[in-house]
Amino acid sequence: MKVNVVTLENKVTGELELKDSVFGLPSRPDILHQVVRWQQARKQQGTHKTKDVSDVRGSGAKPFRQKGTGRARQGSRHAPQMRGGGVAFGPQVRSHAFSLNKKVRLLGLRTALSDKQREGKLLILENAVLKKGKTVELAKTAVKNGWTSALVIDGAEVDANFARAARNLPRFDVLPQQGANVVDILRCDLLVLTKAAVKQLEARLT
Repeated sequence: MKVNVVTLENKVTGELELKDSVFGLPSRPDILHQVVRWQQARKQQGTHKTKDVSDVRGSGAKPFRQKGTGRARQGSRHAPQMRGGGVAFGPQVRSHAFSLNKKVRLLGLRTALSDKQREGKLLILENAVLKKGKTVELAKTAVKNGWTSALVIDGAEVDANFARAARNLPRFDVLPQQGANVVDILRCDLLVLTKAAVKQLEARLT
């Protein structure tokens, strides 16, 4: 399929042929769901922890004698049923990440790109370069072009001035091509790809 290539001033400079194998796939909500869960699970820190019996400080002596007190027998003050004791089956430090087949991950990324193209929310830029890293200039351009929520994906490296200008804009993110991911693509309203990003993404996903 062919799409127009525009500049930051929204002027058409030509056309670009997009590969159907990357930008023309049918919608697969099930695949997107799997990839989003995989990404979010990897980001979850898993640093929550409670003290179990072995972590509680204090004497290891028996609280009171076994018989003759009229109370239920106890072997440790650290037991979960004792006041100040450890927590039974509490959360421990662990990784929440799980494995997902690489083919499924790549299919999820291709599907997310295809959905944006199908919805008319994909824009191809000639390049994302600014002479000055001024937020006010990029903000004016975003308002003029109607970019309320956008993700800009560039080639292997992001222009330093463009990244600096976009840093303080709300709901405006900039990523290099290798950082393209399903969660960020789905979160934004408009996906903006540079010509370099399209070329590298097609090489990576085919």
